[in-house]
Amino acid sequence: MLALRPRSVYFSDASKWITIRFEGTLDVRHRHWIGVASGLALAALLLAGAETRAADDSAPAAGPGGQNHLPIPRFVSLKSDRVNVRKGPSTDQAIVWVFSRAGLPVEIIAESDNWRRVRDSEGADGWVWHSLLSGRRTVLISPWTKTPENVPLYSRKSTGASTVAELAPSVLGNVLSCDGEWCELSIDDYSGFVQQDKLWGVYKDEVIK
Repeated sequence: MLALRPRSVYFSDASKWITIRFEGTLDVRHRHWIGVASGLALAALLLAGAETRAADDSAPAAGPGGQNHLPIPRFVSLKSDRVNVRKGPSTDQAIVWVFSRAGLPVEIIAESDNWRRVRDSEGADGWVWHSLLSGRRTVLISPWTKTPENVPLYSRKSTGASTVAELAPSVLGNVLSCDGEWCELSIDDYSGFVQQDKLWGVYKDEVIK
């Protein structure tokens, strides 16, 4: 039976968020371990990048008053490997941290014109330019788990079905569908079903087709 652990590689020590702080002004939230020296180099690269101005897959550009008629809150995912999170909805506002992995799910909790206030799986929130978000749905496997308790990826929507893989906490998966109780996920070359209440990135009872 395969045990899947968080990317970039499936190492057990990669299962936690790593937060590197720089003079109290910037956090780099990264999915795998990086040393202090490489972290400093990464931070310099991230700070040098500006917000991308491409089209937003998560929502059309907001019309007058910033309204796009999509529900709030809602889940989306990060489009880029470099996403600046700002204190307020403006490039004049300070960067409070930087996401550094595309595909992570975040929850939009407010909007201001073309800016989205997002919240991550740890409850931290800040403002992101709309074009850095995607409507593609992804989930994290039980990121709230404090112990290394794996979650089964089943071959069918039943706890009695065969287990395709054991998923470690914070493994990232792509959502294929959800029926309110089970979600079908793809993770690398594997696919199967996970109970919906084990996932962060979808709402309880949410149906995704």
